[in-house]
Amino acid sequence: MTTADVVSTSQPSAGAVAFLGREGAYWRLRIKGAALVMLTLGIYRFWLATDVRRYLWSNTEIAGETLEYNGLATELLVGFLLAIAVVVPLYTAFAIVALADAVTFLSVMLGILFVALLGEFALYRARRYRLTRTVFRGVRFDQPGSAWNYAWRAVAWWATVIVSLGFAYPWAQASLQRFKMRHTCYGDLPGGFEGTGSALFIRGFPIWLVVVLPLVIGFIAASGLVDWDSLSKAIGQGDDDAIDRLIENNPQLGLAFGIVSTAIATSIIAFAALYPLFQAVIWRWWISGLRFGSVAVTSTLRTGAVYRVYLRFALYLALFVILAVGFGIALLYAVDLLLARTNNANRSEFAASTMTLCFYVAIALGASTIYQVVVTAAMWRLGAQSAELAGAQALDNVRATGGESSALGEGLADALGVGGV
Repeated sequence: MTTADVVSTSQPSAGAVAFLGREGAYWRLRIKGAALVMLTLGIYRFWLATDVRRYLWSNTEIAGETLEYNGLATELLVGFLLAIAVVVPLYTAFAIVALADAVTFLSVMLGILFVALLGEFALYRARRYRLTRTVFRGVRFDQPGSAWNYAWRAVAWWATVIVSLGFAYPWAQASLQRFKMRHTCYGDLPGGFEGTGSALFIRGFPIWLVVVLPLVIGFIAASGLVDWDSLSKAIGQGDDDAIDRLIENNPQLGLAFGIVSTAIATSIIAFAALYPLFQAVIWRWWISGLRFGSVAVTSTLRTGAVYRVYLRFALYLALFVILAVGFGIALLYAVDLLLARTNNANRSEFAASTMTLCFYVAIALGASTIYQVVVTAAMWRLGAQSAELAGAQALDNVRATGGESSALGEGLADALGVGGV
């Protein structure tokens, strides 16, 4: 083998995508971040989010070059503070309406609609912020387009998905992904999305059938056993004794409750068992639908690899909970012994309450850290390694366009609890 052969085989192909990061380094980043988030009462999360994005972006290699993330933690902090100025008056207005006993069905629905619209608006603007801070070969990504237009589309589609018990989900995803990618560009190279709702429906329909069918059958079977007139009268009276007597005199109600409970349990078990399969189907469909000009992406993501990710997460989470509960009980017992000698009940109660709160926070942060490392980062890695580009030579002639976007969308998403990586 010649030197030229060695060089050529060591270089990635033009369409190769790879993830270069080591899990150990990401564990250290996440554990350190979780500890600092707890110590700073949540303020450090802006710096953690920035470090996480830099790690994931810089370790994602496309055709031999990695992505760059040039966003700043201070931008996220300022965006969050600006969002608080919007969200706090909104929640205050909701509280005033509730305290004034002016709550009606219409007001509740309008409130839910507005919050849903604001959440989707925030998600779209947050995606724009992340794209404009993403650079490849010195050229940034961008996402123009109306965030409110996207928000109305998203809310209408999700309402349809709920009403249809998830049946419309494939077409909702296809429509929203097309809208986002149609307004996404890499420099002057326009984005697009070729995935169709019918293709996703064909792949996902068996999953939907296994999860939803038990619910439908259970509720239909139970509805025939219930005397709805008597039940509605008992509920309308607001008398618990009347409801109890109705249940005692109508054993079929107990049977109906059992059928519904069994149906719900069956659907939950089916959903948990099939969720990794659902994720594999979604990821393959989404990655294979991405387009940038003449650049097409395909995915060979394997379902077995996704199942291994979630099984590993379940194992890690179970071990963490067992160890955390054991440590927490031992610590509470030790503190209780120490405080018992002081004969101060108030001090003991305060110490126990404080430790319980810290324990819950530590459990939540620990579980989140495990999920982010074992699931989120692993799915990012699997998605990158399963992707292949066709027509990647079009990336060589891209010209820079666009500019940076504000972090207000990120702040709103964070304030509303809908933010992400």
